[in-house]
Amino acid sequence: MSEVIQGIHPTRMELLALRKRRDIAERGRDLLREKLDALMIELLENVRKIAELRERSHTLLQEAYNLFIEAQMVHGLTRLEQFAMGVEDRFELDTKTRNVIGVTLPHVQIKVSPIKTAPYNLLATSAKLDEATMKMVEALKAIAALSSAEASTRKLAQAIASTKRRVNSLDYVIIPRVLQSIRYIQMHLEERERENFFRLKRIKRRMEKQVRAA
Repeated sequence: MSEVIQGIHPTRMELLALRKRRDIAERGRDLLREKLDALMIELLENVRKIAELRERSHTLLQEAYNLFIEAQMVHGLTRLEQFAMGVEDRFELDTKTRNVIGVTLPHVQIKVSPIKTAPYNLLATSAKLDEATMKMVEALKAIAALSSAEASTRKLAQAIASTKRRVNSLDYVIIPRVLQSIRYIQMHLEERERENFFRLKRIKRRMEKQVRAA
């Protein structure tokens, strides 16, 4: 059985305040349940997205590695390392956030800076190296999207757990305690009304006796 809120007084003003508090708590609980449903939908969508991005990242990396192996067979490892040392860094990590029902989710994206010339001497390299380089760029973009989806999923899971705790607190602690306090005040007020009614009846009978005696 729920406890009565400590410090309340069995008055009509307190009863009205508790009824208002109950209405606010119930509206808040309903809004939190709607938020919880929306967060669950977003979480399930992210989980589905993660599965697709993991498969895509793995596939692109495997294809890129295979192409680099073929390029290594053409040029040799030492020559490939020489090509790599002359390549400028043209990748930028663009980090943003988006808001989903009050929850801030990270959004990570890799941007490839445009270059005026090829990253290495195209005349001295094979088409396999070009294919491997382009494939690796695709893989990096997929990995960035995957990390963004995984980070968002963790944030969503934390928000869902926090929202569930608040809903449970309202459902099983706050609202039952307010309802129990309302019943407690109502019982006291009804008891007081009965006492007043019997007191008035006794006064009335006494006055009637006095009238008859006079």
